[in-house]
Amino acid sequence: MSPVRPSPAAERDAGLQPERTRLAWRRTTLACSVAAVLGVRQALRGAGAVWEAAGAALIVLVWLAFLAVAHRRMRELAAARPPGLGQRAASGVVACTVALAVFAVAVVL
Repeated sequence: MSPVRPSPAAERDAGLQPERTRLAWRRTTLACSVAAVLGVRQALRGAGAVWEAAGAALIVLVWLAFLAVAHRRMRELAAARPPGLGQRAASGVVACTVALAVFAVAVVL
């Protein structure tokens, strides 16, 4: 009689790794929120030109997209065996981060 082997899901002990990853997503979301608020504040500080309002609106849209991806990922990490970050979500996060960096440079200049 052979010993009963546990399923792969039962063998994996994730420990605190999902919790640490979820906290890292929260910190990143907070940093992104601060950058977006400062960017909007700086964009609206000018004479009130249309391009300034459009820039502020674009910053808010990118921030909301990042929040959506981050919130979805944090919900996924609550599972017993969380899935890996998909290609689409990773691309979205990278695009939001690069866009916010470009907006920051544009606001400063």
